[in-house]
Amino acid sequence: MRKLTIALTAVLALTTLGAAAPGRTAPPAGQCGDGAMVRETLPGGTRWQLCWRIDARTGLVLEQVAVAFRGHPERLPVLKSITLAQLNVPYDSGMTEWNDITSFGFGGEAVQPLAPRECPNGSRRPTYSGAGEPGARVLCVVVDDLGPAQRSLDTDSGQALTRQGHDLVLRSVSKVGWYEYVTEYRLADNGRITARLGATGDLSPNDYTISRAGWPIGPGQTDYATAHHHNAFWRVDFDLADQGQERVEQYDTAPTGDQGRRAPILATTRTDIAVEANLRSANRRWWRVASPSSPNSDGHPRSYEIDLGAGEVYEARPETVPDVTFTQQRSCERFATFNIDPECVGRSILQYVDGEPLTDPVAWVRVGFHHMPRDEDQSPMPMHWQGFDLLPRDLTATNPLAPSVRASINGRP
Repeated sequence: MRKLTIALTAVLALTTLGAAAPGRTAPPAGQCGDGAMVRETLPGGTRWQLCWRIDARTGLVLEQVAVAFRGHPERLPVLKSITLAQLNVPYDSGMTEWNDITSFGFGGEAVQPLAPRECPNGSRRPTYSGAGEPGARVLCVVVDDLGPAQRSLDTDSGQALTRQGHDLVLRSVSKVGWYEYVTEYRLADNGRITARLGATGDLSPNDYTISRAGWPIGPGQTDYATAHHHNAFWRVDFDLADQGQERVEQYDTAPTGDQGRRAPILATTRTDIAVEANLRSANRRWWRVASPSSPNSDGHPRSYEIDLGAGEVYEARPETVPDVTFTQQRSCERFATFNIDPECVGRSILQYVDGEPLTDPVAWVRVGFHHMPRDEDQSPMPMHWQGFDLLPRDLTATNPLAPSVRASINGRP
């Protein structure tokens, strides 16, 4: 990859991520600080509201994120903030390793003004802080049609009950050396939140290597472009309950050893993650952040489940091994590694985990991608994506997008 023209900037005192929204209601318009308000009603009636800004280091930040569903007038706060917290890029040759967020940043001069063709059918929003050019239109806000989202054949009418899904999409582009990164958040009409990082741009002409650490992209067995990892970290601060009322739970499903009538019996167990922890994925393992003090109308704790999807582990650095880290909220813990906040300078998620009880949890989610170059990466490089989902679990007592003939179904039909 990389940084021929970009110089390291001096370490500055950095602003903290957004504070908790007061109470359990979403903020009214005009309370977005240096950011801006986005309020959008999707075709199915779901309403999203949030603040956004460009941070000089982490780039696009969403804050005070809240959702309301058709037929459910209550606007539910779900996230205090979500942002990238590090991008670690070590090369397989061992000659190069970068930490793009803390060393260079996705804001400032890196964030790119967007041309109209980069945001078709959407709106380009200007920012007045954290970007190189005040007022530059650096955010694309657009509603995407996702195609079929649900279907059920109604036995009474014989009609198929179908719905087309939609996402509210917010994206920005940051150029760091030869790579150009797309930071994207997708807020679905069913309450799902997707965080993604896309990588495009060009392979660095300086990073070619011996055959065992790369792939030949020139004629014959020549020009071995070096393989490398993109270890992306996100910092997710939830807003499901008043401070001190959220809890972290881990669920594991495993065979019991008993046999049912037609198949083995499996059992799911819950483990409360009561103190800070670095955690690894396992088969049929998942986590959620829940709010026992703010249940839905069935009395079930509202929560979001972390769905990691596919990812790759870079074992050579201990910080890039945990898939999810849960820590107690501290304003100075802004970056997953090589923290440059003066109050927590030099620390990482490994040091953040020091046995403190979890009452106001922050999730650090790592998703890795090992990029083995190919001929088709020349040039520009086709986009490759990595990311994760936050899935609503019991946010509402029933499907908030159900058709009217199914709206009364709650529990066993």
